[in-house]
Amino acid sequence: MKLTIIYDNTAWREDLEADWGFSCLVEAYDKTILFDTGANGGILLENMKKLDIDPHRIQDVVISHSHWDHTGGLSEFLRIRPVRVFVPLSCGPPAGATEVVSVDTPTMIYDHIFSTGELRHVEQSLVIQTGEEAVVVAGCSHPGVGEILRAASSVGKVKALIGGLHGFSEFGLLQDLDLVCPTHCTQYKQKIQELYPDLYLEGGAGRVIEI
Repeated sequence: MKLTIIYDNTAWREDLEADWGFSCLVEAYDKTILFDTGANGGILLENMKKLDIDPHRIQDVVISHSHWDHTGGLSEFLRIRPVRVFVPLSCGPPAGATEVVSVDTPTMIYDHIFSTGELRHVEQSLVIQTGEEAVVVAGCSHPGVGEILRAASSVGKVKALIGGLHGFSEFGLLQDLDLVCPTHCTQYKQKIQELYPDLYLEGGAGRVIEI
C-alpha cells in the first residue's frame, strides 16, 4: 500500500505548493483512489504533475465531506478525468462524474477497501484492510477520532491513521496504533509528537507513506 499526500497545509517537498486543504492518493490492491481534492484545482493538478502522478490512472474519487477545502479541486479534476465519485449522503452530487455514489452506511468500494459510511451525518473516512489490520485515511475527523476508529475497527484492528484530526485531544486513543500522520487541520500536532514520538510521522504535500 502506498499513500501520497498531494495537498496539505504544509509541504514535505520544497517544490510543492502548500495550501489549506487535503488530498491523498491511495494505491492498494491494484486500485488507485484519490481521497479528497484540496481547495484549488490548479494547485492539486500542479502538485500531481511534480509528483509524477498521472490523473488518468486514477479510478475513483472519495470525498470525505462537503467543505470547500476538500472539494475545491474536484470539478477541475473531473474535467480532465471523469470518474466515479463517492460522497457522503450530506454532500451534494458533483457535476462531471461518470457515476456518483452517495454513501450513508459502511460501504465496500473494492475488496479490502471500504468507506466507514457517513458518520454523524457529516463525514466518511477511507479504510484499507491489510490482513487482520486496517489503515484509516481521514479528511477532518469532524465526527471524532474515536467514532472513526470504532467504525474502522469492523474491518480490522486499526494500525495507522493518516489525515486531518481537527481539535482532537483524546490522545490515549492513539496508543495502540503503529503510525499516526496528522495533517491539514490538526491543532495538536506537537502534542501528538511529544506523546508518541515513535508513532508520529510528519505530513505535508509530497510525503509518501508505504505500509
